Amino acid sequence: MLEYDVVVIGAGPGGYVCAIRAAQLGKKTAIIDRQWLGGVCLNVGCIPSKALLRNAEIAHLLRHGGKDFGFEVQGLKLDFPAAVRRSRQVAERLVKGVGFLMKKNKIDVHMGTAVFIDAHTVEVAAAGEKTLLTAKDIVIATGASPMMIPGVQADGKNVLTYLDAIVQERLPKSAVVIGASAIGCEFATVWNSYGVEVTLVEMLPRVAPLEDEEISQELAKAFTRRGVRVMAGTKVEGIEAGSAGVKVKVAGSEGASTIEAEQALVAIGVKPNTQGLGLEKIGVKTSPRGMVEIDDRMATNVAGVWAIGDVTGKLMLAHVASAMGIVAAEHIAGAETVRLDYESMPRAIYSQPQVASFGLTEAQAKERGLQVKVSRFPFQANGKALGMGDYAGWVKLVTEPKSGEILGAHLVGPEVTELLPELTLARMFELTPAEIGRNVHAHPTLSEAVMEAAHAAEGHSIHT
Repeated sequence: MLEYDVVVIGAGPGGYVCAIRAAQLGKKTAIIDRQWLGGVCLNVGCIPSKALLRNAEIAHLLRHGGKDFGFEVQGLKLDFPAAVRRSRQVAERLVKGVGFLMKKNKIDVHMGTAVFIDAHTVEVAAAGEKTLLTAKDIVIATGASPMMIPGVQADGKNVLTYLDAIVQERLPKSAVVIGASAIGCEFATVWNSYGVEVTLVEMLPRVAPLEDEEISQELAKAFTRRGVRVMAGTKVEGIEAGSAGVKVKVAGSEGASTIEAEQALVAIGVKPNTQGLGLEKIGVKTSPRGMVEIDDRMATNVAGVWAIGDVTGKLMLAHVASAMGIVAAEHIAGAETVRLDYESMPRAIYSQPQVASFGLTEAQAKERGLQVKVSRFPFQANGKALGMGDYAGWVKLVTEPKSGEILGAHLVGPEVTELLPELTLARMFELTPAEIGRNVHAHPTLSEAVMEAAHAAEGHSIHT
């Protein structure tokens, strides 16, 4: 029996950050993971996908950008396996960094499968050996796994999940991407950039269905211009895999049809990893969909048991999991902390163009009966974007006209994921567009588009 103050189950961005914060606050801490330090995000998710997207950006430029930038490439050969190998190197470097942080903060790492024995004890099984860990506080940070279409099985060859797609060095000639949220849009971008014939299928009426409607429209137009076939409002009825590839049966407003391709990627969402933990044994409440129920402190209904990240279903994003992990650790230690506002958390899609947002969409604000003022600024009027040759999209602010409160922000365009923190910080500290507009932004930068949208909200946009 190994005794700790805090045991964290799951070493992803939520779990390892929680463990570090707990250790910083003087708690003797251990972390458990059945597979990876860094979890899905660092190993087969957020990080390697961004490396692939960088390669894809260069590939697209080499294939299509010569006329604009004054170069010609003859006999171009794109090495997709090299791109995948680079993405693995990037991931491995950060995973090693997490291992270093565990040592630095004197956090014991236990690799294996964890099961609750009681509310203060877990059993870790690995390589035929079992170890008992006990702690006053145990944090569940087990994340989530890919969902599949009923009746469809991923085989890793013809029918893929993102776990398969992120590591395969094979570049299909054609692919059907099922699901047009972040994962689907990002893989559509990567494969299309390398010349793959991509069909993007979304059951809901529009791509990026959780984003502002105008964002979805702009993204769909951008994908179409790049040669991606977009089929929104289309349901997948089934997938037939064979030696020649896949046949994806779909039904939409134009009727039923079959799409033939070399591979199909199923990216329709994820489900919480709660099975096999023994939660029912200790009485932890879960929702009908299997999410662990928590309060604002990240505490479950069982004293001493906490939960953070995707397993709670609050907002399935790595940075949200990290923020939840810090708050949980601070509550455990009795330290000063904050209450998280999930509605104001930043959201990002790293497609081309990128999408970044937080808060209410224009439609959501109106549905709540709020007075709404919308302001925007296009990147085609931004000097830095023009110089980059990447000027599609805009910055859109949704504000309450009397108070100037920022209700939401919705950006689509070049590197907009890097522009969002100024706006979320403004929201946190109740700054208004007037104050953002008065903040002098360096010229020429993409961030000037945020400033100009803020000026527009005040009725005096300078450059439109």
